Amino acid sequence: MERMTPEQAKAAADAGDAVIIDVREDDEVAQGAIPGSRHIPMGDVLERIAEVPRDTTVIFSCRSGGRSENVCRYLEENEGFSDLVNLEGGITAWSRAGLPVTQ
Repeated sequence: MERMTPEQAKAAADAGDAVIIDVREDDEVAQGAIPGSRHIPMGDVLERIAEVPRDTTVIFSCRSGGRSENVCRYLEENEGFSDLVNLEGGITAWSRAGLPVTQ
């Protein structure tokens, strides 16, 4: 599993080279989200696995990087995904880097 800084993740998403999937819970996303990210709560990932692209880089995000790292590992080890990235520090690091967050 690869890792990206918030700046790298934003550049990849802006270039159309990656999609960002937020695995936080609904109430967390309601407090702020990465613009353009898709929301699939961690507990729903397997049920909604068809929504996770296999033809592009997928950057998983959560609050601080722990849950998204677990999702990446699980999908790589058990579901055959290969181009998965964990957003280092999650949306917390994204916000601290001064990158946009939608409310």
